[in-house]
Amino acid sequence: MAMQRAAATLRPVGDLLREWRRHRRLSQLELAAEAEISTRHLSFVESGRSQPSRDMILHLSEYLDVPLRERNGLLVAAGFAPVYAERVLEDPALDAVRHTIDLLLKGMEPYPALVVDRHWHLVTCNQATLRLMAGVSQSLLQPPINVLRLSLHPDGLAPRIRNLAQWRAHLLERLRRQIDTSHDVQLVELMHELQALPSPGAEPGEATDIHVQIAIPMQLEVDGTVLSMLSTTTVFGTPTDVTLAELALEAFVPADDATATSLREMAAR
Repeated sequence: MAMQRAAATLRPVGDLLREWRRHRRLSQLELAAEAEISTRHLSFVESGRSQPSRDMILHLSEYLDVPLRERNGLLVAAGFAPVYAERVLEDPALDAVRHTIDLLLKGMEPYPALVVDRHWHLVTCNQATLRLMAGVSQSLLQPPINVLRLSLHPDGLAPRIRNLAQWRAHLLERLRRQIDTSHDVQLVELMHELQALPSPGAEPGEATDIHVQIAIPMQLEVDGTVLSMLSTTTVFGTPTDVTLAELALEAFVPADDATATSLREMAAR
């Protein structure tokens, strides 16, 4: 169960900390040793016999690698105010951040680049990305646009991805790791939705063992040309802001010279 802030207010903070500890596959002894507190005190906190201080909650959250949004939820559950800011990207306080994002996206041209939030909703993108989206169903382009759904849906990019089975396995594995880190129920629901989608164009027996491969290219056909691109991820992590910690820039770079040339020609047209 994801520890969203609303749910956190309905459950004792000790229950939530215990759930995070178990999710991280740690015993009380292991967490106590790492956090340099007594096992007895940790046991009392989890059972509700001892009310943790604000600093103790943040201390344990650090060792449990709890996302910033959920750390705020733990604090609220214990009766404390959140300590991590959460602002919309349009907030004037984030003007400098938006400017930096715009520079990064423009700097990636003519290669595709986009920014997504924690649920893979499209926040913004450059012109090269829009060119790749041409021809997909308008139903998938209604905000909020989910980038993973757009990629794997039969009415999206899936029919044009020449190594669909391999790319699908790569995306689902990334999502699986994100779920393990974030413990987010909305991502679990997204995983179930994507797993249920058909895979048009996937070749029977196509290799999907992504664990033994260094990098997985996406081979996307655009106007009769197959573009082979590798994805890279930049995280806007910050120790104090929830909004920025949950953003990621996904950039696609050419995997070969022919793709680089094709992307430059597409931009020129």
